[in-house]
Amino acid sequence: MEYIALYRKFRPLEFSEIVGQDHITRTLKNQIIAGRVGHAYLFNGGRGTGKTSAAKILARAINCLNPKDGEPCNECEICRGAISGSLTDIVEMDAASNNSVEDIRSIREEVNFLPTKAKYRVYIIDEVHMLSTGAFNALLKTLEEPPEHVKFILATTEPQKLPATILSRCQRFDFKRISEENIVKRLKIVCDKSNIEIEEEALNTIASLSEGAMRDALSILERCLQDGDKKIDVDKVKDLVGIPKATFVNKIINGIIEYNIEDVLNSIDEVIKEGKDINNFLWEMIKYTKDILVFKTSRKVNLYSEEEKDKIEEISKKVEKERLIDLIYSLSELENDIKWSTQKNIVFEAGLINLCNENSKSKKNLEERVEKIEKYLKSGVNLNASRTVVSNNSNIYKEQKISEAKPVSSTNTINRTPTNKTSNVSKTINKKYPNKAEAFWPEIVNDLKQNGKIVLYTNLINTKAVELNDMTIGIEFPKQLTPFGKTILEKQENIREITTLVSMACGKEMQIKYITPEKKHELTREEDLKNLTNGSDISFNIIE
Repeated sequence: MEYIALYRKFRPLEFSEIVGQDHITRTLKNQIIAGRVGHAYLFNGGRGTGKTSAAKILARAINCLNPKDGEPCNECEICRGAISGSLTDIVEMDAASNNSVEDIRSIREEVNFLPTKAKYRVYIIDEVHMLSTGAFNALLKTLEEPPEHVKFILATTEPQKLPATILSRCQRFDFKRISEENIVKRLKIVCDKSNIEIEEEALNTIASLSEGAMRDALSILERCLQDGDKKIDVDKVKDLVGIPKATFVNKIINGIIEYNIEDVLNSIDEVIKEGKDINNFLWEMIKYTKDILVFKTSRKVNLYSEEEKDKIEEISKKVEKERLIDLIYSLSELENDIKWSTQKNIVFEAGLINLCNENSKSKKNLEERVEKIEKYLKSGVNLNASRTVVSNNSNIYKEQKISEAKPVSSTNTINRTPTNKTSNVSKTINKKYPNKAEAFWPEIVNDLKQNGKIVLYTNLINTKAVELNDMTIGIEFPKQLTPFGKTILEKQENIREITTLVSMACGKEMQIKYITPEKKHELTREEDLKNLTNGSDISFNIIE
């Protein structure tokens, strides 16, 4: 006998068997009982939520010879013919492979003929969003005013791709994701009828992996039966879908929280050696981190043994909620990066190593805090900064004039003469800025303070400016720059700000270089990255 997949074998035959969509099945049954069936329906929802099953049941119910409470009897000639596929009055069409204008025109020609046996000719168009623009246009008139003996049922996972003219002609029903509780109940029924012995924890794991899709849950269950053994435990489920044991996930998450690169790398090696799928593993890590956050917040967590709950509690005591939230977002970004990479293992390892780098994380937080401070300070001085040109009693000059003088990158050589606008502005600035670098530099630093650039100003206090050549001004620091100072001064907007002021003071376009006591050259991005990675013994190649 031909083998039938579980999701086909246990496809619902009545509205009452459809899982988790009571709000839809109740309405459809009431319409059938009252005789108010519409001419066009749109079933929308995620994969495996029951759209096609509901369409098949509705098509049978409105044609059934012996309906009962809005349900098809599944025993009459019409129902048996529809279930076996021999009834030509119920037409199922896959728009993914039949999406041309000619396919829709054939429907337009067929609707003029009366049904052969049933009361209604029903067209079920699955994945209707795949129809071409021409096909949608060909369908419009027929969908709006079909003959009395014709019904349309459209199904889609992406209703936003349908033209508004199609949407407005249909009764829309939105199918929800099926809850894990309902999926477990349905799986138990399937297992009982199929004589399958399965652990409760394995059922919960399958329901969680299915992400609200009943068909996916049945497919996972079927994979667990391929070896002929009808006894299923949670380890068997995880092995088949490529999910590592909770011990691996626990070790890696704990290593990240403790910034322990060695433990993380050792655990990654074990996971890769076992051939686990990286995407599934990342999904498990995100879920595990979420469960730690939930436990820390509510002291509740599901799907774990007592031993695993103790480990989750132990980790939750080591970490703050904010760190867990950041970790979830970081792992999600890493998951997205891996999707587009051809070197998944390398990207995966590098991403986790980066999460173990405490300096990198603190620098990122520092940059965010500095940016917020600067935005706040700017908000209080913008009105004054844009009101007037330089006056005798103020160091504030028109911000618009500054933006007209193009800022010069601190790393590129400029081989062009200043524009007329720049020259005009420089004449104004030169009235208060002396021509020599050591003389005008204190005024520039003071203007940064006046314009609300407090963070930048504090990092330039006690610095001196020297003219290195006719195109470059060096900024000397009395002592070596701190990591905080580097972060501030190397931000591109700050480099542009200083370069613009120096160029205007000199009356021509200039470059700047930061000079420290030990290193008499400009701080580069490569050097900054090397400093950040000193603690992890990782070599990086910087590609410009």
